[in-house]
Amino acid sequence: MIRLTTNEPGFANDLAEEIRLFLPAAEVFADAPRSEYAQDEVRVLFEERGGAWIARAEYLRGCDVLDEYVHSAPAVEGSALLRKRHAKRCMKVAVFRLMRKRFPEVCVPWGSLTGIRPTRLFRELERDVGSEAAIELLRSEFDVEASKLRLVREIADVQRPILAAQTARDVDVYIGIPFCKTRCLYCSFASSIRTASTDMEAYLNALFHDIELGAKLVAQTGRRVRCMYVGGGTPTVLTAAELDALLSRALAAYGASGVEFTVEAGRPDTIDAEKLDVMRAQGVSRISVNPQTMNAHTLELVGRRHSVEAVEDAVALARAKGFSTVNMDVIVGLPNETAEDVARTMERIVALAPENLTVHTLAIKRSSALKAQLCEYDLPDADVAEEMVMAGYSAAQSLKMRPYYMYRQKYMRGNLENVGYAREGAECVYNVDMMEDTTSIMAHGAGAMTKVVYDAERRIERVANPKDIATYIQKVERVYDVKRALFGG
Repeated sequence: MIRLTTNEPGFANDLAEEIRLFLPAAEVFADAPRSEYAQDEVRVLFEERGGAWIARAEYLRGCDVLDEYVHSAPAVEGSALLRKRHAKRCMKVAVFRLMRKRFPEVCVPWGSLTGIRPTRLFRELERDVGSEAAIELLRSEFDVEASKLRLVREIADVQRPILAAQTARDVDVYIGIPFCKTRCLYCSFASSIRTASTDMEAYLNALFHDIELGAKLVAQTGRRVRCMYVGGGTPTVLTAAELDALLSRALAAYGASGVEFTVEAGRPDTIDAEKLDVMRAQGVSRISVNPQTMNAHTLELVGRRHSVEAVEDAVALARAKGFSTVNMDVIVGLPNETAEDVARTMERIVALAPENLTVHTLAIKRSSALKAQLCEYDLPDADVAEEMVMAGYSAAQSLKMRPYYMYRQKYMRGNLENVGYAREGAECVYNVDMMEDTTSIMAHGAGAMTKVVYDAERRIERVANPKDIATYIQKVERVYDVKRALFGG
């Protein structure tokens, strides 16, 4: 346990995230009484003096200062929001460099960055100071390593024409099916297991009403659909008839699916010829078949009740049905997997030749079964996790793919990242829009997140649907009223 004290308590949560980069399992308590918790303390003091901001970070044990770091930066003039942003940055850098000094063995390739969207930060800096200066700021001010700077720049270059093609009137449509066949060991999503007793009819009826209300609001506010994405959970846990009804209702309500229509089919054991025929007939242009690993022992361990061969059969069937854009998701750093296991996964995926490959780094989520049972499994250290990530990069290169979107999560092995790769022209537009926060999203389904982007103000407003399915069904109309106010309908 770590005690955190600061004279700027409004930044305590942000400073705690810097500490957790180095001590991910630590509980960080802001201004807790020293007697109740461990003696280790991080103290952060901030002041403005002589036109400069000065942040002093100290690591204490009892009353003894074991390490300290002082960071100074020119005081920023401007709006209160701008000053707050830069003051927080000054304090975060001080804490990061203190912790790096104290724990030099910890791998922190993204430096002091704790947000999930490093590429969005790069674009904002680029807009303010230019590309070269933005890269230099990420290196010198945020301590981002050279390999990650190259990744950010490459992704930004690939995204540029995709983002340039959108307009302020665009909106993406997300439809969520929060059901799966089983729950994976590492999963923290608000999804339910579909059983024979699941009242799917009640959920779908509420979802249809949600879609109709959202489509009406999009039309009233003069927006146009840029992309449509059906995610989960596992959307193909629906029967073919249910899936057909869902896609039909969505297309009828919105009138179009935009430049891209994706269904995250996901589990290969939920994919069959009839469902693929339904998706093709409804104009779905992109699907996902997500093995996560191509090692049978790991599939069993993490609770995915399908075989490696089922993955290969599902991809072959999708090809036979005419799908020309297939994504495959993998997770590196899974329990008890070695670098050799990941290399085997990548070899088998390369043989399947998908157009998209998304390489996730395992994140230990607090609400997952894995978190509760962590001591029972072997997980890779930072060096091995980096080797696994690089195996994904090599596989993508051999498939002639480029990285096109990226995001980070808390508690990732080796403080690494998730990267989506695609062949040129096969990038998922929705993934770019969603991860870069550049496009408003009208979201339907339990747990789905609607957002409106006010790009000129660099501001985003969000409305979350209830995660609990019964609550979602009851509150569709009430949430719609909030969406209407948000969209100005």
